[in-house]
Amino acid sequence: MSQPTARNRLDEEASPYLRQHADNPVNWQPWGEEAFERAREHDVPVFVSIGYSSCHWCHVMAEESFEDESVASILNEQFVPIKVDREERPDVDSTFMTVSQLVTGGGGWPLSAWCTPEGKPFYVGTYFPPEPRRNQPGFRDLCEQIAESWRDPDQREEMRHRAEQWASSARDELESVPDGIGGDPPGSELLEEAAAAAVRGYDEEHGGFGSGGAKFPMPGRIDLLFRAYAESGRDSALAAATGTLDGMASGGVYDQIGGGFHRYAVDRQWTVPHFEKMLYDNAELPMVYLDGYRLTGDPAYARIASETLGFVDRELRHADGGFFSTLDARSRPPTARTGGGSTGGDDGDGGDVEGAFYVWTPSEVDAVLDEPAASIAKQRFGIRSGGNFERGTTVPTAAAPVEALAEDRDRSPEEIREVLTEARVALFEARQSRPRPARDEKVLASWNGRAISAFASAGRTLGDPYAAIARDALDFCREKLYDAETGTLARRWLDGDVRGPGYLDDYAFLARGALDVYGVTGDPEPLGFALDLADAIVADFYDADDGTVYFTRDPESDADDEGVDGEPDDGPGSLFARPQEFTDRSTPSSLGVAAETLAMLDGFRTDRRFAETAESVVTTHADRIRASPLEHVSLVRAAERVRTGGIEVTIAAETVPDEWNETLGERYLPGALVSPRPPTADGLDEWLDRLGMESAPPIWANRDAEADDPTAYVCEGKACSPPETDLDAALAWLSSRGNGGV
Repeated sequence: MSQPTARNRLDEEASPYLRQHADNPVNWQPWGEEAFERAREHDVPVFVSIGYSSCHWCHVMAEESFEDESVASILNEQFVPIKVDREERPDVDSTFMTVSQLVTGGGGWPLSAWCTPEGKPFYVGTYFPPEPRRNQPGFRDLCEQIAESWRDPDQREEMRHRAEQWASSARDELESVPDGIGGDPPGSELLEEAAAAAVRGYDEEHGGFGSGGAKFPMPGRIDLLFRAYAESGRDSALAAATGTLDGMASGGVYDQIGGGFHRYAVDRQWTVPHFEKMLYDNAELPMVYLDGYRLTGDPAYARIASETLGFVDRELRHADGGFFSTLDARSRPPTARTGGGSTGGDDGDGGDVEGAFYVWTPSEVDAVLDEPAASIAKQRFGIRSGGNFERGTTVPTAAAPVEALAEDRDRSPEEIREVLTEARVALFEARQSRPRPARDEKVLASWNGRAISAFASAGRTLGDPYAAIARDALDFCREKLYDAETGTLARRWLDGDVRGPGYLDDYAFLARGALDVYGVTGDPEPLGFALDLADAIVADFYDADDGTVYFTRDPESDADDEGVDGEPDDGPGSLFARPQEFTDRSTPSSLGVAAETLAMLDGFRTDRRFAETAESVVTTHADRIRASPLEHVSLVRAAERVRTGGIEVTIAAETVPDEWNETLGERYLPGALVSPRPPTADGLDEWLDRLGMESAPPIWANRDAEADDPTAYVCEGKACSPPETDLDAALAWLSSRGNGGV
C-alpha cells in the first residue's frame, strides 16, 4: 500500500506553529477537506495533533516523537497526520477539546486525537511520552496498536461506533439549546450567586481560586467580585478580588523585571510559572487591575496595569499598530550561565530551556549591580543560592517588603524604592542581551480586540498615549483584516498573509474594542465599525430559531463565501459540530461578549434588533447560566446588562473636559458605556450622515449641550438624570439610585 501522503506540506503554511513542524519527518497536512479525502481514499485513520507555538509540552512531544524517524514512519504509513494551530482554528480546537473533556474528564495541549476518515475521534488524549510511563502508553506503541485495530474489521466497527457516540455527545454539548425557547431570562440573583461561589473557592492564604495544583489568572471572576462588592458592599468579595490581584502581582507569574504576566503558575503560591506570555492574558489582567485601582485607590494596581501594557507595547506590537500573539516559554540560556559554548537544554543537548530568559542566579545579579544595590535587589526578588526553579536559578518574586528592607538597613522606604527602581532598570537592560524567546507574530482579530479594550480603558485612567495605541491597533485590524465591501472579517494576519474566516470571538471582541475606542476618543468612526461588526454577528452567526449565536457561521453559507483577500475561505472541513462557546476559559466566552456588546450597542439603533438578539441568547441559556453562574461569567454579565440596561453616560460637548475624563477614569462604574456626541443638533446631524443613520438613536436623541457648556446625561435602565453641566452632579444622581459605582 502506498503512503496516504507524499510529503510534509506545512512549509506552505504561514502559521509559526505549523512551520515549527515543517521539518518533521512526519508528513503533516494542514486541516482541510483534502487531508480527509486522502484518508478515505487510502482507508486509513486520521491523527490530529492540536497545539500552539508557545506551548511547552507541544515542543516536548515534538522533540520526543514527531522528530523520531521510526514514529514518523508509522504515522506516514498508517495514518493521515494533520497539524492544527488552535489559535488559527479555534473551532476545530473547541470541538475536539469538548470530546476530550467528555471522555477523559480533562484536556490540554498538545491535544492528540485519532479519527475516522470522516473526522470523528475514537481515541483522544493530550501529551503522550515516547515510551510507557506512569500508566501512560508510549506514543509509538499506541499508534501501532490503533493501526492494527483499524485493520481488523470487528475492531474497526467498534472504533467507528465509538466515534459516532462521541461525536453525537459532543454535538449535543456544543449545539445545545433548549427544546422550547421563550422562558424567563435570568434574574437579579445571578451576580451575587456567582460572587458567593467565587468567595467559597478563594485561597485566603495566597490569593486566587483553588488550594492545590496550578493557579490560573481568572480575570472574569475578579471582575464579578468587584461588581458584587460595588452592588452589595460585601467585604469578602472585595477581599477575594484584591487578594488575588496582590498574590499574582507579588509572585513569579508576574514578570518582576520586565512587566507582564506569564500564562499561569504551577504552584499554589504563584511562584513558578509556565513562562509563555500570551496577548490575551496581558489584555484581560490590566483591565481588572485598573478596576482595582478605581475601587481602592491603591496606586500599585495602576502601576501593574501600566507595566503590563508597557510590555505589550514594547514586545508584542507591530510597527503599524497591531498586536502579535505570544512569546514562547523557552529560549537558550545566556552563555555565562552554561560556562560558554553549548547551552544546557532540557535534556542536556544544547536546546532551548523553559524560563531561561527570565530567571536569575545571584552571580548574574552581582555581575550587573554594585553593592549595596545587588544585595537589596537579591533580597527583594528572592534571588538566592539554590534558587526556587530548575538548575539553581530563581524566578524573581516580590519576596521581601520594601519596609522590611528599609528597616534592616536603617534607611527610609523611599530610599530603598529608589535603589530598587534603578536596579530593576539595570537588570532589565542586562536581560535584553540574553537570547530571546521566539515570538509568534500572528495578528489575531479576537485577541487584538481584547488588547484594544485594555488600552482604551487605560487611556482614560493613565493618559492619552494609551488611547492612541488602542486606535492604532484598531485601524490596523480594520485595514488588514476587514473587507468593507463584503462586511467580512478574517481571523488572522501574518506578514501580509490573511487567513479566514473570522469566528464569533473575532467579531465580538473587535466590536467591543471598537466601541471602547469610540468611548475614550469621541471619534464616531470606531463606533461605525463596531455597529458594522455587530450587524454581521446577527446576520451570520445568530440563529433565530435556536435563539443563540454560534461560534461559526452557518456551514450552509460557507462554501460560497470569499475571504478578505478574495480567496475562498477554508470551510469547516470535516468538523462534525457547530460549536457555541458558553464558558469563560483563557479568554471570555465569545457568546457572552457578543450578547453584552449587542445589548450595549442597541442604544445606537432605532429598532431593537440588537437588544432582541441579546435577550434571546440569555433567555435561551437561562437554565445553563443559573445552574453554574461562576462558569459562565461573561453570560452573567450579559444577562445583567439585558436585565438592568447598564450604565450609560452621554456627554454632549465639542471635547470632553480633561477633569471629566479624570473623573471617569478614576470612578468605578462597572460596565459603563461612555457615549460622547456633538453639543448641537447640527453637529449631531453631521455624525448621523457619516454613520448612515436616518435619525438620532435613543442614546443621543434630544441630548444637546446646555447653554454651550459640556453636558452629561447619566442613565440606568429606563431612567436618566436631568442634564447636568457638572459631571459629579450627574454621577451623584446615579449614586442616589444605589448603583453608582464606588
